[in-house]
Amino acid sequence: MHKTLKRDVGLVGTFSMAVGSMVSSGLFVLPGIAFAATGPAVILSYALASLLVIPAILSQAELTTAMPKAGGSYFFIGRSLGSLAGTFAGFANWFSIALKSAFALLGIGVFATLFCPGITPLHVKLIAIGFCVLFTLLNLFSMGGVHRAQVALVFALLTLLLVYVAGGIGQVDTTKFDTFIPRGTEPILATAALVFVSFGGIKKISLVAEEIRDPARNIPLGMFLAYFVVSVLYILVLWVTVGLVEPAKLSGSLTPISLGAGVVMGRVGSIALAVGAILAFMTTANGGIAGASRTPLAMSRDSLLPNIFLKTLRRSGIPYISILFTSGFMILVMAFLSIENLVKTASTMILVVFALVNVAVIVMRESKVQSYRPTFRSPGYPWVQGAATVIYLFLIYEMGLAPVIATAVFAALGLIWYAIYCRANEKRRSALVHLVERIASKTLVDDSLESELKKIVQERDEMVEDRFDKLIKQCEVFDIDEKISSHKMLSMVAGALAPRFELPENDLLKMFLKREHESSTVVGHGIAIPHVVIDGDHLFDVVLVRCKSGISFSMGQSHVHTAFVMVGSRDERNYHLRALMAIAQITQEPGFLKRWLEASSIDQLRNLVLLSERKRDHRDG
Repeated sequence: MHKTLKRDVGLVGTFSMAVGSMVSSGLFVLPGIAFAATGPAVILSYALASLLVIPAILSQAELTTAMPKAGGSYFFIGRSLGSLAGTFAGFANWFSIALKSAFALLGIGVFATLFCPGITPLHVKLIAIGFCVLFTLLNLFSMGGVHRAQVALVFALLTLLLVYVAGGIGQVDTTKFDTFIPRGTEPILATAALVFVSFGGIKKISLVAEEIRDPARNIPLGMFLAYFVVSVLYILVLWVTVGLVEPAKLSGSLTPISLGAGVVMGRVGSIALAVGAILAFMTTANGGIAGASRTPLAMSRDSLLPNIFLKTLRRSGIPYISILFTSGFMILVMAFLSIENLVKTASTMILVVFALVNVAVIVMRESKVQSYRPTFRSPGYPWVQGAATVIYLFLIYEMGLAPVIATAVFAALGLIWYAIYCRANEKRRSALVHLVERIASKTLVDDSLESELKKIVQERDEMVEDRFDKLIKQCEVFDIDEKISSHKMLSMVAGALAPRFELPENDLLKMFLKREHESSTVVGHGIAIPHVVIDGDHLFDVVLVRCKSGISFSMGQSHVHTAFVMVGSRDERNYHLRALMAIAQITQEPGFLKRWLEASSIDQLRNLVLLSERKRDHRDG
């Protein structure tokens, strides 16, 4: 059994992780490069990118609340689309985040030249490597320490940027926007694809989801808060910068925000925003090492990478081999980075992963896996996911041939690795196979995914089983296809329960029929709760019954599709009432009957009850 990572990251840490990953090179470096292609319409490119990322955030939030496990996109793409897609998504996720973090580390060295003009390219690399080692040690020491540092860095950065906007907005020269779209609309879309990487950091929340407290609440709330704050901040900062800096200076600049601050506050402002840029790069690198390193850990858990990546520090549970491997890769590639090609490649990988995430939501929902229980559900399904997938693939095409080739090469390498190493070690079937089984009506699937998702939901919601859960795990379950009478159904139940209580089967059946004659146990909405009291001590048991075609009870009543049949001794009357309360909570959950009728196996029926959000009773459990 794999060790679960400690949940020591709250809402503020979650928010800071996402903001720190997005407010980085996308704000402090890319605007100058983007302005060279679009002019003032760079604002539209960023606004368009922020709108286009919404479907990915909605899908990411749904999948992450359903499966808050280390590895993020890799984990739920693998569980939905299979190990081959998961292998590609895992490598793409890790590769894009590691490269973006490596570039951020180099950015620290580049901006350091504003303080010490005599710094050489070698010094820049040494500074970047030094900070990489520092953040690696911080990640190894404590994830709590990582997120405390992240919170401090992010809020210092946000304060600096707000001061810049407040000081510069009154000095904006609106004549600089007179020719707002000087190069036509085509570059706007291509540039939106280029700067899409600016919003890719939002997926880092899912990478460390296993370490987030109360993931059902903190994951979606952290994502949406971070997205809103960053989107507004990007537009405000870009508006001020384009309105302050001369176009000739802004075009192609690698320090565009520092140029704007220099106009507002002179040398002091330029230095202050350079400090802000360094803070941004530090948050990206710090969070990037933490986030990227969780993907090799998750892939190793699934035997898609060697077991060495499973190694964790004994006391903290931190995956130190994954962290060291990620940091080592970042150090190696720093010497070979090309800013624009790097950004295009990273954006391409992010777009591919986001497209797969949208497809994953569709597959998970349509597979009707009962243990798929997201606490947040994407609105607009499936149209939002379908349209976004097409748009993301189109954006990749708009970026040119090089990113398409890079993606194809990367996919080919992933396929080779899968064929050589992963295929022989594949352990589970995906939700895609469940979907095929539904369509083809063939027995192709096992319950490995159902069981795994059930455990994840129980961990997420911190469910501790009570006596009723234990009864359901061991009880008899009848799944009846044809329409039957209540007499026949109760006869089947009596046949199953009589030996357990050492009673004659016919006597138990008579007790059921007498109870039903006294007053119907049908409670409405296609649900019945037949129950009888027997002689003895400390006796209690439950039987679940599902009949899709319906069980006919009394005349004039609608057919019953769900029956909870209970038998207990007189001394268990108090527990009998508590069990009735548990059943009431279970059957009143929104969509219960629909999920009950759609369940494809007895295990799914059992899991539907075990994963209910009812209040657990541990007085005698």
